[in-house]
Amino acid sequence: MRLSRYFIPTLKEIPAEAVIPSHQLMLRAGMIRGLSSGIYSLLPLGYRVWKKVMQIIREEMDAIGGMELHLPALNPREIWEETGRVEAFGDTMFHIKNRDLVLAPTHEEIITHLAQAFVHSYRDMPQIWYQIQTKFRNEPRPKSGVIRSRQFLMKDAYSLDNSWEGLDASYQKHYEAYCRIYSRCGLEFFVVGASSGAMGGSGSQEFMVESDAGEDLCAFNLESGYAANIEVAASRMPKVGRVDENPAAEKFATPTAKSIDDLVEQYGIPAERCAKALVYFADENPYLIFMSGNDQLNEAKLQTALKANNIRPAHDDELVALTGAHGGSIGPINLKSNIPQIADARLEHANDMVSGANEDGFHYRAIDLDRDANIQQYVDLRTVIEGEPDPIGGQPLKVKKAIEVGHIFKLGTKYSEALKALFLDDQGNSHPIIMGSYGIGVERIVACHIEQRHDKDGICWHPSIAPFQIQITGVKVENDTVREHAERFEAELEAAGFEVLYDDRTGVSPGFKFKDADLLGMPINVIVGEKHLNDGNVEIKIRSTGERRIVPVADVVATCESILAELGA
Repeated sequence: MRLSRYFIPTLKEIPAEAVIPSHQLMLRAGMIRGLSSGIYSLLPLGYRVWKKVMQIIREEMDAIGGMELHLPALNPREIWEETGRVEAFGDTMFHIKNRDLVLAPTHEEIITHLAQAFVHSYRDMPQIWYQIQTKFRNEPRPKSGVIRSRQFLMKDAYSLDNSWEGLDASYQKHYEAYCRIYSRCGLEFFVVGASSGAMGGSGSQEFMVESDAGEDLCAFNLESGYAANIEVAASRMPKVGRVDENPAAEKFATPTAKSIDDLVEQYGIPAERCAKALVYFADENPYLIFMSGNDQLNEAKLQTALKANNIRPAHDDELVALTGAHGGSIGPINLKSNIPQIADARLEHANDMVSGANEDGFHYRAIDLDRDANIQQYVDLRTVIEGEPDPIGGQPLKVKKAIEVGHIFKLGTKYSEALKALFLDDQGNSHPIIMGSYGIGVERIVACHIEQRHDKDGICWHPSIAPFQIQITGVKVENDTVREHAERFEAELEAAGFEVLYDDRTGVSPGFKFKDADLLGMPINVIVGEKHLNDGNVEIKIRSTGERRIVPVADVVATCESILAELGA
């Protein structure tokens, strides 16, 4: 491919809207262009990379028995209403005005609808169906380029099984296929336990790439092997426990204490002996939540514990109506209304606690949660903190930012029950199909690849997904000798099966060409210039390391083959 004829609208300056490296470099290298907030056009150079990623995905999905199909992005809203996910997705789902249609953010409902029509017997399973399809999510704050956008490409796969053991096997197949996909795409990744969120189901794991641009936090310890998304991460923090003396709860005035820190500083109360009370609504039903001291409530854990589609903190007026007090003065005694109570596991059976009196400016001390509260459930609700002991070996946890590039779920029967996708077993008994769901973000793989493989000058592609494996840079191609050799190398390398981008531009300085070559980041740059040709040689630069090799003209093809093998092609 001749660069003079190829549409690569590179940019010298970093666009103001681009903050993270992958977004900056995709724009500067002419891979994408923004159309509107969170909406991007894929330009020829970028789309070559997208297609290579999709081909790797297809090969690995086909290898585990997946069958590719293509489902409509435009869906009847009523199907989504049957599973309750119109409400679960809320404003992130696009609705077609004056029509009972939505743009699909994912396709669990549609795949289940298809299975309901055609999968009726245990003999019809297992099945693995997948697609690479455009998805739509109305992100309120799209950012980080293609990492969080409103229209994107996703590979979503679905397994259909007639037993829970079958689901386990399908899930493991996808886990192993995903590991191969990311490795082939040149990504350094790790796997964490995760929350199922609005997807529902039981088991769930995310494939993550560590990055300062990440919006997810992950807690892990490489020594013990523990890793989890912060939404589900746990630690070995000790329970608050009980003390021997257990007097009756006593009310006392706290006119200027509005927080846990105030109680600690003004009254000398140990932070862990403060039962912080919060009110949350789960699917518009109120709950009183208790946490120890300054432990932070993990909303994802709370949502899972309450099996809710949506949760939110109570507003000030709702707090007063339900408890009789404003935030900071709420507790288990003298509640204005009888709302369900739930507490973090650290508080289980704790006594000698301090909490609000449900009257502004007052608290109770010596509270026994077993005696003075009506807690219906103790469950892990706290957000772990770096340095806490991990739950496997008690080693200190690290907490790092990461980008999710894939997520696999054991859906179970949530969707098949709602949409009546049933099958008959070998005894003629009816059961809901047991399902799994497996997603990969195509754009995110590309963005994460660039986040991990770039330097101050541009992108450093892995050969597996590089737009072209080799770039030929003709230095002053106006020179007949340079041009003839460059065209010869182009023909020989393409005949050997390599994808080649030849910078044949005239009237462009060598320095400008070298800067463009580093920006575009092809794994190998064959630099054809008069200086080395006079000695019968050519300079070859390895982009990822900066290493330069001077090789005889006759050895160019063999040297490129050897270098690409070294780079993992």
